Amino acid sequence: MAGNEIPTKAARRSWRLPLYTAIFAFVIFVPIAISNPDTFFFSSLFFVAPTLLFFSVILIVLLASSAFGHGRRQILPILAAVALLWVIPVPSYFYNRAHPFELHETARWLVWSHEYKREVLAQGASANGDLKYIEWDATGFAGVANNTVYLVFDPTDTLSAAAENHQAGKFNGIPCEVRLVRRLESHWYAVLFYTDQTWNQCA
Repeated sequence: MAGNEIPTKAARRSWRLPLYTAIFAFVIFVPIAISNPDTFFFSSLFFVAPTLLFFSVILIVLLASSAFGHGRRQILPILAAVALLWVIPVPSYFYNRAHPFELHETARWLVWSHEYKREVLAQGASANGDLKYIEWDATGFAGVANNTVYLVFDPTDTLSAAAENHQAGKFNGIPCEVRLVRRLESHWYAVLFYTDQTWNQCA
């Protein structure tokens, strides 16, 4: 009985490595994935990628040591750890490149939506019938290739169809044609304008 317990406990300890690796990969990458798109590329290049490569080398050395040594029970857990180290960050990286504002905005909305709502709703009614809004997110530098996202309050949810169909175009209550509308929750939308366009320029 006692002889069987020792390998079992050792096996359990060996599978802690993939668990800790998954937690580590999640912790180091999530703050980068939800960062502003302007800082995302540099953070990924100078922090995430070197960190992943460093720990991958350590795991590969452990794998080689187990394969040629007496720790062959460790091979599968180490392989799982290597896979987990990359399977969390890499898809998240490419998703964030394809949808540069989405993760960032979702995180901000989950944490601070009550503050943003208060700021928008405190505005008075627009004389020309525009929806209430605030500038919410942006990329670009020194007036070049600026992409601006507005948080828009739509009390009648007229933007819901555009959000559902990923539709670009001109919509009532928004002075410019827009590239993308994304629904955050009922009556609240993130509206991405075309490059170098702002709400005031079209108003």
